[in-house]
Amino acid sequence: MGGVRIGVVRLVFGNLFSDLLLGWMDPRIRLEGGVKNGASGQKANLVWLVLIGVIALQILLEVFAPSLLGMIGLILKYIGLLLVGLLAVACVLLVGYIVVTLFRRLIGGVLRRPMGAAALAVLTLLYCGALFAPAISPYPITQQNLVKPYHPPTGYAWKDGALHAKLYQKEAVGSPTYIHSEDATAPIVWFSKSESYKLFGFIPMERKLFQLDTEDPAARVYLLGSDATGRDIFSRLLHGSQVSLSIGFIGISITLILGFIVGSLAGYYGGTVDFVAMRLVELLMSIPGLYLLLALRSAFISPDFSPTQVYMVIIVILSVIGWAGTARIIRGMTLSIRNRSFVVAAESAGQCVPMILIKHILPNIASYLLVAATLAIPGYILAEAALSFLGLGISEPSASWGLMLKQSQGNMIVFFMNFWWMLTPGLAIFVTVIAYNVLGDVLRDIVDPKMQTR
Repeated sequence: MGGVRIGVVRLVFGNLFSDLLLGWMDPRIRLEGGVKNGASGQKANLVWLVLIGVIALQILLEVFAPSLLGMIGLILKYIGLLLVGLLAVACVLLVGYIVVTLFRRLIGGVLRRPMGAAALAVLTLLYCGALFAPAISPYPITQQNLVKPYHPPTGYAWKDGALHAKLYQKEAVGSPTYIHSEDATAPIVWFSKSESYKLFGFIPMERKLFQLDTEDPAARVYLLGSDATGRDIFSRLLHGSQVSLSIGFIGISITLILGFIVGSLAGYYGGTVDFVAMRLVELLMSIPGLYLLLALRSAFISPDFSPTQVYMVIIVILSVIGWAGTARIIRGMTLSIRNRSFVVAAESAGQCVPMILIKHILPNIASYLLVAATLAIPGYILAEAALSFLGLGISEPSASWGLMLKQSQGNMIVFFMNFWWMLTPGLAIFVTVIAYNVLGDVLRDIVDPKMQTR
């Protein structure tokens, strides 16, 4: 942790120092000219002194009063989690309203383009699978079957007027090869009764989409094979999609709201508000994403955190990293709209600033926000997968696509014996990222006529 902090501090100061040298040497990029240079320089010096003072205070507390620093960090951590929870709910509701409103206008254009319709169909299928994962998955994600590790995907046969699943046995004790006897099958029962579970987290249910009708407790139907402990890959893939797909949507919701608040206020007010906001944005953008990701993860995630708490903190970390660039672009768009007649009329009518931003500024940049969100969600999915793959994200007993990839990578027998079904989470990540990028490109072509392609 100390090495990460030292590396971050060095990189921040190095970037700030290089920016200052560039600003002093090149007059074209100075903030203001003429008589305002003195006031601007004083503001810049004050901001840098405050930042240096905060970093120095943190270092001194860590050296001379680590217990006090830990207490302050603990208090700030739980206050931050509470505020982020409330902010996440508000952000998801607001972004959901914007998406539904815009999609009602753009859905026709998306469906008229084959690539857009295909991408939308793939994403709809993935999110439906995540929503109904408890009902679709035949087994719990923690249910093991130690007598059938690395079981290949089950074969099927039509027998006695019903669909049957083939049953396999190991070729020999300790052998990774499974063989199928000629008559060893079991019927698949649809909508059969099972252990009780809760759909959407609160609806009690007792029916699964399909199960195997057999008395043998070791007999399973493996649509995508099993892992090292005999757990069903298909069930874990569906439950893992709940984490991997929702992190992208919730994370981008918080990012867009934070970016809109900071960027729109900076562009609307200008002056000192704009200066302070943009210097904060530049500070965050000057820190390399990987260092910031690892530093925030080490600072906020404790070993005793539950999977739900880890999930929330990962969303916060990804949102903190991603909002700066969005705020910078929204600030520029707000500056271009700030002096238009409808904004001036709203000010003359006495509307408050929040109403002007929401009713007049937001509708004019909503199309950009939708396209930017669609293109940015894959980055959040990949970031969560990378964290879990490195062992720094979601952990057992939960499941995510990155965690499943980590488990397959950690055992070289997967590659030596060609257990390809262990890599299906990677395929799911690939398909999701491609679908989001294609949908984002289609939306960009619809929103911006200059980007239309034939």
